[in-house]
Amino acid sequence: MERAPGILALVGGGEWQEGCAFDEEFLAASGSDQVLVLPTAAAYEHPERAVVAAGEWFAPLGGRVEGLMVLSRADAEDDGAAAVMRNARFVYLVGGSPMHVRSVLKNSTVWNALVEAWQGGAVVVGSSGAAMALTDPMVDARGGGLTIGLGLVTGVAVVPHFGDAHEDQHGEKLHRSVLLAPAGTPVACIPERTALIRDPGGQWRSAGVGPVAVFVDGHRAGGGLGALPS
Repeated sequence: MERAPGILALVGGGEWQEGCAFDEEFLAASGSDQVLVLPTAAAYEHPERAVVAAGEWFAPLGGRVEGLMVLSRADAEDDGAAAVMRNARFVYLVGGSPMHVRSVLKNSTVWNALVEAWQGGAVVVGSSGAAMALTDPMVDARGGGLTIGLGLVTGVAVVPHFGDAHEDQHGEKLHRSVLLAPAGTPVACIPERTALIRDPGGQWRSAGVGPVAVFVDGHRAGGGLGALPS
């Protein structure tokens, strides 16, 4: 009997802060006390600091953090790194540049190992820019248009930091993302410290401090999360 994939969570940013109680659920669901942190998106922003921050957050929850420093394409083709990824039960991709995550990981040895781990039941969480990159299509953070993503889930795009005026002062990028999405393709807008969660059976739910808004064909979807693909 084929095993269902694990939990997939797309966090709107502000990871590892008060309000992110869902991380305790993810740790328990993984069946392990180890969290593999992938700081690829923060490659140019002191990625080691993200690993330290994760360690400080998960320690009181009973979790032990290991950083997998896949920062370049060469790192993503390393067999040793792929072996570590393949054995992981809880993978957390930190926020940062979605374009860098995509260019480093797409069709790489480490990415294939991540997909294999997830399909084998591992929990996978991506925050902010990493959450954007995990879908296909992917919102282009530079201007709000849509482009090709990693495609761990397809048929949905993600806008993180929803409601944060510092990220999109006049809402122009969000407007473009919503209008430029292919017909029938939902755009999920996720506030910080909020997770959009896909359970193993394909059902979607949210947890955290704010509501997730879903737009389809330029309008807010009346069915909310029910508009997302299973």
